[in-house]
Amino acid sequence: MPTIASLTIYPIKSCAGIDLHEATLTPSGLSTGQVADREWMVVDLAGRFLSQRELPRMALLRPALTEQALMLTMPGQLPFALPYAHQVDAASVRVSVWDDSVDACDGGDGAAAWISAALGVACRLVRFAPHALRLTGQRWTGGAGAPTRFADGYPLLVIGAASLEDINTRLRQAGRAALPMNRFRPNLVLAGLEAFEEDYVAQFEIGEAVICPVKPCPRCPIPSVDQATGVPGPDPLDVLQAYRRKALLDDAVCVGMNCVVSAGAGTVLVVGQSVDGHLAFD
Repeated sequence: MPTIASLTIYPIKSCAGIDLHEATLTPSGLSTGQVADREWMVVDLAGRFLSQRELPRMALLRPALTEQALMLTMPGQLPFALPYAHQVDAASVRVSVWDDSVDACDGGDGAAAWISAALGVACRLVRFAPHALRLTGQRWTGGAGAPTRFADGYPLLVIGAASLEDINTRLRQAGRAALPMNRFRPNLVLAGLEAFEEDYVAQFEIGEAVICPVKPCPRCPIPSVDQATGVPGPDPLDVLQAYRRKALLDDAVCVGMNCVVSAGAGTVLVVGQSVDGHLAFD
């Protein structure tokens, strides 16, 4: 039976993740304590999101959990603390994620100065507003949008461990180095599936939770960025395009499945926990 091999949250969109032994499942994705996945985001001075697509150095910005705050570190800079509690005097700003516009709370001038120095560009740090609602597109969710925060489009990304093994086998055959899973930035990695079996699963049941894969994840150049150095290297898309194109997505190269939470919000997921997968053609 499949099991949870790893759980990862990314508190700041497109920055380093935090691997967890357990995490709480919410309709908007994973959370732990007072920190939610993609709850924070870096924006330019026009409020448009920034990512490793333009700034691969964002991979070096590493958050860590402390008792009172999310502690941010970057090589060459002193750490910076983001309090878990929302600041009552935070300025409300409108920011954009792809085609969506959503309310956010500005992180303040101190955070802006720190993040700008860390990334070498003028930018600000914003937090998903407590009252804000951002829904996934309805095309892939049966006409009912699911809530998400600053993720590209969906609350969860699931990848099977065997899928990465398959990719790395092909990369080695092409004379390339194997890649770690963090290049693909999943929230849940599942062991015990066949390679790319997640593409064909109608729903995963984990205790009381039901997670439904709804859309293959199209891949941009971020998997070429070494998450340990922030330096782009050979892009695996040239190997992947030979067998991972999806006609439903205009032949986009896809790895992993975007998922929504259908039941069991509040369930605590634990690494090693059993997962029951139901194939879509069962």
